[in-house]
Amino acid sequence: MKTLEAYQEGKVLLIDKPLNWTSFQVVNKIRWLIKQQFEIKKIKVGHAGTLDPLATGLLILCTGKFTKKIETYQAQVKEYTGTITLGATTPSYDLESEVDQIFDISGITKEDILQNTQHFIGEIQQQPPIFSALKKDGKRLYEYAREGEHVEIPKRAITINEFKITNIDIPNVEFRVVCSKGTYIRSLAHDFGKMLNNGAHLSSLRRTKIGDFSVDNAVGVLAFEEAFKTI
Repeated sequence: MKTLEAYQEGKVLLIDKPLNWTSFQVVNKIRWLIKQQFEIKKIKVGHAGTLDPLATGLLILCTGKFTKKIETYQAQVKEYTGTITLGATTPSYDLESEVDQIFDISGITKEDILQNTQHFIGEIQQQPPIFSALKKDGKRLYEYAREGEHVEIPKRAITINEFKITNIDIPNVEFRVVCSKGTYIRSLAHDFGKMLNNGAHLSSLRRTKIGDFSVDNAVGVLAFEEAFKTI
């Protein structure tokens, strides 16, 4: 039986984030459902690691006292699957912004693509995208980007444990990545294109695992809402 006390003491909720939802919208929706169900004014709900609006997949939510565990979950290794599209770049490194440059991909072979992954295995220095929520001088990077203001973004160390190409249908390259906290898959896609002396952007992304938690055990927002009605 799901009780108010259970949510207040703390629960870990595995949500399969829908496309075009922000992580914040998912948190707000789940918090609203809990408050409505139990007719309360406040309940702590937070997520353990943002997913971009154009990404789907595993979002860990913590309620009540378990919100103190969020940093522990954020620090765990993550797994993603997705698609990199070669031959074009975008300012956001994904489909959130329009293509700004086109490249000739006629010379790129499958062998080039497969060998290219080796440059990204292990600890590497990665530059976060300008369209991100990271802060510089108290201001979000995406705010600078929208204002057309250039800012220097320092690279930071991240770790790529695995980077496997699962299908190649040029210009689209499907992949699976296992990586550390702080890794931007959009930046990985962008850098993947640069390493091929070309351009690339992330065209789809799905988070499949966080530590031992799998999206296979997650539920959609609507499914969670339906289940709540049966309490």
